[in-house]
Amino acid sequence: MQPLQFLVPLDPLVAAESVIPFVVLALVVANMATRLLAHRAHVRQAEEGDNDELLSRYTPHSVTTVLLVLASFAFLIVAPHGGMVMTVLVLGVFLADFFEFESRRVEARNEMEMERPKAAVTASLVALLYAGFQSLFFIVEPIWTTIV
Repeated sequence: MQPLQFLVPLDPLVAAESVIPFVVLALVVANMATRLLAHRAHVRQAEEGDNDELLSRYTPHSVTTVLLVLASFAFLIVAPHGGMVMTVLVLGVFLADFFEFESRRVEARNEMEMERPKAAVTASLVALLYAGFQSLFFIVEPIWTTIV
């Protein structure tokens, strides 16, 4: 008996093993959509605001990012290899989002033109490709098995 075995409910995770890659894929897409909405909100806040705290975090985007990180950790438990790769990519998206938000704050504070979050979008596209590969593998499996 492991001392920490009651912190993570393994039986429900194993029961949902086939659904978790689709959840990760849906969360990556939702995260990309909320990133677009967050950028629009930040541009609008920067144009309207003149107080010290010009930009605020976009709550739906923060929620989808946290859920994506947690889902990738769950995927790590049920599929160690694919989950490790997915978790590294999702943590890259998280870090890119964090630094992109800080750079948008600097741009707003200095009244510069707001750039699009290019690093976070690129990291999200890579995560989307891998999440799509993991969840939709049954589509390419016949081709994949003949090649490999």
